[in-house]
Amino acid sequence: MLTGIELSLTIAQIIQRLRGSHLHSQIERQAKECLHQPDVKLESLKEDVRSFLKTSGWERKLQNAVYRELQLPPRHPPAPPEHLKEPLVYMRKAQASWEKRVLKSLNSMSTELGVPLAHMRPAAEQKELTNKWNEMGTDEPDLSRFRPVYAPKDFLEVLIGLRNPNHDSSEDISVRSHWGLIQVPLNVRDIPHLREAYSELNLTSGQMGIDDHALIHPDVQCTRSLFCLHVSCVVVMEEDSAAAQQYSRQGCPTGLRADLWALILNATNQPQDVMHYEQLKAGVIQHNLLVDNLIYKDVKLTASNDDYYFVFEDFLYQVLLCFSRDTAVLEHFKYNSATPPKSYIQGEIISVIPFHGFSMYVAPLCFLYNEPFKLYNVFREMYIRYFFRLHSISSHPSGILSLCLQFERLLQTHLPQLFYHLRQIGVQPLRLAFKWMVRAFSGYLSTDQLLLLWDRILGYDSLEVVAVLAAAVFAFRAENLMEVTSLASAEAVLADLSTLKVMPLIQVFLFATAM
Repeated sequence: MLTGIELSLTIAQIIQRLRGSHLHSQIERQAKECLHQPDVKLESLKEDVRSFLKTSGWERKLQNAVYRELQLPPRHPPAPPEHLKEPLVYMRKAQASWEKRVLKSLNSMSTELGVPLAHMRPAAEQKELTNKWNEMGTDEPDLSRFRPVYAPKDFLEVLIGLRNPNHDSSEDISVRSHWGLIQVPLNVRDIPHLREAYSELNLTSGQMGIDDHALIHPDVQCTRSLFCLHVSCVVVMEEDSAAAQQYSRQGCPTGLRADLWALILNATNQPQDVMHYEQLKAGVIQHNLLVDNLIYKDVKLTASNDDYYFVFEDFLYQVLLCFSRDTAVLEHFKYNSATPPKSYIQGEIISVIPFHGFSMYVAPLCFLYNEPFKLYNVFREMYIRYFFRLHSISSHPSGILSLCLQFERLLQTHLPQLFYHLRQIGVQPLRLAFKWMVRAFSGYLSTDQLLLLWDRILGYDSLEVVAVLAAAVFAFRAENLMEVTSLASAEAVLADLSTLKVMPLIQVFLFATAM
């Protein structure tokens, strides 16, 4: 709980941030306009204006904006900016070193291929791109010379080599820490604490993703479905972000998921949002970046070859090309251990350098939003809240480092025989599971199951459930994995996750595992 001073400071910071927002100017304009209404009296001016803002829906919009601010990491003015990004010095140094390596790779590619990091497109090329904006998937540029700057396995090697210089591992009482690959001392939750944190997922609570497939009487199932649909409709109609987030913990109905997610993320669809998207689109048409080719390459290598997502190729290009130029994304670097790379075109900064599989963060959202600017707004909010943590080095509980450590600890504690067996044959479980976690399972689960998983990420405002699911997959396939004798056979056992049901796995692992 916040102390009185901390609470006052948080309130003051939120007021300061909202005061310069578009929402503030809209509310101010509405308040001035309502003064002309006959039922607004001078003697009760304050109460009448407040009542008008409440009945016209502006109070709810303000509440949602405040709720969004509360979801972002707190900002403490006395603390240096680098401490807000990452409190541990050795983590900051590791991230900086990794960034230099990635930038060096990008610059080397630019030099080798003779392709500038950024340049103005010729007029003819701008016109051509404008004409084929909605059909970019039909274009087949020569991408043979381009390669992904890095793959998840390269990033894993960096995480494995990370050490806290102030921590003497010989002092660690538990031998388990030497079994795994992650050797940094971070606090991660074990099953008893996870049960407490994720109590809504217990075996007796109704769950979207279980109840809708349960073998129960059709009348009972219909009643449950209608009740869930009714509640979700009320939440959407009330436009309450906090209620939508709480509701999402037990899964969202398919038909209302898009509205609920947009509400949780406070991803608005106002005229200024459309205008912002159009400005980004104009930037793509005017300037060509080297990372554009990396985006094309990644989409071709991943989503275009996926049975679920190949039809969204055009959407992926539109969203990712705009995203790479969006200065609004830079706001998250205040609490991200990473720093934004520069393209040196009129001071323009690239929001992110895509790695192999980056486009899979966007692909599942294409099932929910069929308008590019809506899709873009939701993806941007998902990225600056969650996905950036999956490819940056930090000590945050939802950071990829914590997820890796949590996954290893869960296996070591609750499946020690399996962990030991895999180690004996030279297989480290994390090397098999890392590719799932770094993508939040996108591209590995069937889309309906992936969206049920992401419901819980949004509902609990945490990526922790990704590590839990990775451990649950190993528990589910434990019998087969105990029979394997090589890395190749272990990979074969875990090759296809498309038939798995997410919620039963998580529920059984968390609430039916012997302590």
